[in-house]
Amino acid sequence: MTSNLSLADTRDSRSDELCQMSATEAVRLLRRRELSPLDLVDAAIGRIEGVDPAINALPIRCFDAARAAARDFPRPDAATLNAPGWLAGLPIAVKDYNDLSGAPTTYGSPIYVDNVAARSDLTVANLEQHGAIPIAKSNVPEFAGANTFNTVFGATRNPWNTELSAGGSSGGSAAALAGGMVWLATGNDLGGSLRIPASFCGIVGMRPSVGRVPRPASVMPYDALWVEGPMARSVADVALMLDAQAHFDMRDPLSWVAPQVPFVEAIRAPHVPVRVGFSANLGLGKVEAEVAALCRSAALRFADAGSHVDEAHPDFTGAFEAFQTLRANLVAAVRGPLLAPHRARICDEIIWNIEKGLDQTGADVARAERLRGELFLRVAAFFEQYDVLACPTVAVTPFPVAQRFPTEIDGEALTSYIDWMYLTFVLTLTGCPVISIPVGRTADGRPVGLQLMGRPRGDAGLLGAAHLLEQLLGGVAGVPRVAHLADNCLGVRT
Repeated sequence: MTSNLSLADTRDSRSDELCQMSATEAVRLLRRRELSPLDLVDAAIGRIEGVDPAINALPIRCFDAARAAARDFPRPDAATLNAPGWLAGLPIAVKDYNDLSGAPTTYGSPIYVDNVAARSDLTVANLEQHGAIPIAKSNVPEFAGANTFNTVFGATRNPWNTELSAGGSSGGSAAALAGGMVWLATGNDLGGSLRIPASFCGIVGMRPSVGRVPRPASVMPYDALWVEGPMARSVADVALMLDAQAHFDMRDPLSWVAPQVPFVEAIRAPHVPVRVGFSANLGLGKVEAEVAALCRSAALRFADAGSHVDEAHPDFTGAFEAFQTLRANLVAAVRGPLLAPHRARICDEIIWNIEKGLDQTGADVARAERLRGELFLRVAAFFEQYDVLACPTVAVTPFPVAQRFPTEIDGEALTSYIDWMYLTFVLTLTGCPVISIPVGRTADGRPVGLQLMGRPRGDAGLLGAAHLLEQLLGGVAGVPRVAHLADNCLGVRT
């Protein structure tokens, strides 16, 4: 009997099978030498070339370097092979806010279009040392923002509907994961930059506790708003990546040592949360009705495992003001020196944020710090009674990619370009670990994510709770992702 499949068809089918595999399974096969790093690099390259023209998630490509690294990938000793977080030659995407040796770091800005990194930064170098092979850099908004577009590479589109935003600022990373182009991707999070694109693209993004993952060198090393963190298609894969990322490094004064028990162990026998608090809006603003309904239904599934689920949340009074002030202070400190020489080349939103920071008084910053401190005390009191706080990741569903940002929620006007992100940025202020997991799609197919926040430094317990809920919702296979991508990406054949 003659097969109708050509050799190319067979190869493409095998590549698609590899690209749809979980990171956990891919690493298991790499460790057992049933797959080679080059197998996965070649599969990823084929997928990127087939899918990314419609999505624009990975505009900076390092294919030759990745193939060379895969061919020359060292054979580790037994201790390394079995170490927590050893990625064994797995290809990853690196966000374009991070330095990758020999590749441009543009920050999405024309100011830095020719800025080629001499060496990988602390975050990326650590992942490389743990066996990751960077294959491309993911698209970002200019300097900051939650819709991934810039004048250097253009807009990143949502793999579920290419007319929609992928979110940001880790939008390229999230879209690459949802599109099956990579198995893991780096992200960082200030006001929701990991969690918002995770929600919009139907993947998992974790904002770890402050200090859990050491950060690259910064002029603001003591800032406790932004973190580096993992992005993947499942909670198990996020735990695997966090094991590769978590360690102490003296170059980040807020970092702390890796846990004695690996994060992957936290999801193998997760503790059922005794009490879960859910809120559709944290008492702060509007939320689209379908988003609220999907998230409430998902949070109530904890009850199936024996959890007691209440409508409850800490008092977030003052959180809007505190975050707006502290974020502006940070943006002015980091990007302020660019304003005078490069004003014409900076987008309007960043100019507004820099100027807001420069115009603030010491009294404004002092008040914001006080409000943040008072909030943390209320959050700590909440966690004396509850194990997890659940709420929607984003108050809105993915919006048109050509829209710079939402200007209203359910008819209520917003006053700044980040107000629609309030459900993520108020949780940032707490310093607690937060994870966004997909909980379904709206009637018109837009992904929706649920945020889960754990106790201070409770990263392991949070991962366990998130994995438990993922399973209660039907497991990873129950949330449509890569398998139907070809039907959802307009004009793309995979």
